[in-house]
Amino acid sequence: MIKRTLYFENPAYLSMKNRQLVIKLPEVERNDDLPESFKAESVRTVPIEDIGIVILDNKQITLTHGLIEALLENNCALITCNSNRMPCGVMLPLESNTLQNERFTAQIEVSVPLKKQLWQQTIQAKIENQANLLKNMRHAEVRNMLVWAKDVKSGDPDNLEGRAAAYYWKNIFPDIAKFTRGRNGEPPNNLLNYGYAVLRSVVARALVASGLLPTLGIHHHNRYNAYCLADDIMEPYRPFVDKLVTEIVDSGTDVQELSKDIKIKLLGIPVLDVIINSQRSPLMIAAGQTAASLAKCYLGESRKIVYPTFL
Repeated sequence: MIKRTLYFENPAYLSMKNRQLVIKLPEVERNDDLPESFKAESVRTVPIEDIGIVILDNKQITLTHGLIEALLENNCALITCNSNRMPCGVMLPLESNTLQNERFTAQIEVSVPLKKQLWQQTIQAKIENQANLLKNMRHAEVRNMLVWAKDVKSGDPDNLEGRAAAYYWKNIFPDIAKFTRGRNGEPPNNLLNYGYAVLRSVVARALVASGLLPTLGIHHHNRYNAYCLADDIMEPYRPFVDKLVTEIVDSGTDVQELSKDIKIKLLGIPVLDVIINSQRSPLMIAAGQTAASLAKCYLGESRKIVYPTFL
């Protein structure tokens, strides 16, 4: 079942009743001139079990503790945004897999050679997806990227990921002079940042559901990063976000600001169609399959991570 992504941009009272997320509007609840029948009709509900991601983008949103508990029990990622309307934090459940202790132990004790092999597979998949996007969206030459993907060695000691990235970002937005990818760079970096934040939450949620620690990465190891593994595993998924952003840019939409319409499109990332295990699947479901395959690698049941490709 595809879980829903709920985005709250305006003030709201969020609570739980009968396993339903209950949404009330403060301006309605506080208005004594409105009849109770109207107030009752303005209330909206969503089954807790249907929710996968909740994004809070207003400082005047109130949540009950009971609702937070119920969301986390159902493996929902709860994302909060900062004053710039950008995702800045995510809350995930501590326990969402019955074999968590076994998988934590396997993850902690994984050998360095295996981690390097897993990173090799990850970078190969990322470069191949980047090449696919450049070829189909920009009709760019990608034989060099396919060679780089094939030549990635265990641990990527030659940093072919970086070489491919330089070529990729140079060609992905040909109508934007001297575009440079950077968190604080010029638009459409703002769209990429937002999209990657949503993607990161989807991947972190999938890892937790598979009984893994999103903190312990196979390559990323920043001491201040609580989601190193999520940052590792999301790498081959980034081109799917890039494709969505290129489509928005190509449509002529003004990307100087993250408008509501743009956010709505980016919040559709969890349901983007991908190919994984030779089958068409929503990205959120694919992330779960990737995380499950990684857990098998840690447990010694497999040597290959399953990653998605484009349709």
